[in-house]
Order: sequence, then structure tokens, then C-alpha cells
Amino acid sequence: MPTREDIVLLAAYNAGMNRKLYAAAARLPAEALARDRGAFFGSLLGTMNHLVAGDTIWLTRFALHPAAFPALDALRGQPAPASLTQSFGNDLRTLQGHREQLDGIITALAAQLQSADLEAPLVYRNSKGIAHRKHFGSLLLHFFNHQTHHRGQASTLLTQAGIDVGVTDLLEIVPDLG
Repeated sequence: MPTREDIVLLAAYNAGMNRKLYAAAARLPAEALARDRGAFFGSLLGTMNHLVAGDTIWLTRFALHPAAFPALDALRGQPAPASLTQSFGNDLRTLQGHREQLDGIITALAAQLQSADLEAPLVYRNSKGIAHRKHFGSLLLHFFNHQTHHRGQASTLLTQAGIDVGVTDLLEIVPDLG
């Protein structure tokens, strides 16, 4: 089970990597961002949109947590995206606005967590309506792992387009105990 400190670290890593990803993507023209590159979500923009859609879906589920985190107030009672490809914008600037809002929510959520919250079960329904009851801490690990997985795909697409994202290792922000 992750600790509260692990989740705070992963939230900081998530926000920092998303800033790097969007900065790198901004170096490409709009046509190159939207070009189908054969990735699972087609284009770089499609992959980045999927991350926004997926995060929004999970955050609306997290809003059901018994702790009723204030960071999730804006999402509480809102419908989740209808699909993993629901569009949050057809251009980088619009998509980035959604990304920055979500990263702020994720960072605030991590700061509000208590250790007991991670052990609590979260009851939710997946996109097919199937009910689940799982440890919240494990779901948060999935949430961050999903982001890392698709950012890796986006990083590959950027590399193929001649753009270097730079260092992407979590290790870069893990504090040294020196």
C-alpha cells in the first residue's frame, strides 16, 4: 500500500511531467500534433486528450470517497466522460487548460490525503456499469501508473517527430536522504 508521501511525490511528478510534455508538444505545428502516427489513440493530441479523459473519469470516481476531499468538490456529482476518447479540445492550448486544472486538483487531493484514506475502500462503477470495491491507495497507484504509461507513448511520438522531452525519470525528484 502506498504512503501519503508516495502519493504526494507521484502527484508532483505527474504535474511536472505534464508541464514538460506540453512544453515539448508546443514546439510542433498543429498539423503535426494532430497527425495520426499509428499510436493507440492515433495522434499525439489524441494521446494527450486520452490522459485528460482518463484522469477526469478517475477523479469523478475518487469524488465518491467517504472522506469527501474538498479538492474534488468541482467534480462531485458531475458526469464522467462518456468515453476514453471524449474530446476536451482540438488544439493544444485548450487541452493544456484542462490538463493544468486537473493537475491542480490532483496536487490538492494528494495534500489532503490522510494515511487512513488510502486504506479505505472506494466503491465505484466502471464504464460498463460493473460495481467495484477496491483499496483507494491501490486505485491511486493505478491512476498514476496509467498516466506514466500514456505519457511514455506521447514521449515516443515526440521523439519520432524530432522533439526531445528530456529526463522523464521519477528518480529525478525523489529526495536524497544524504
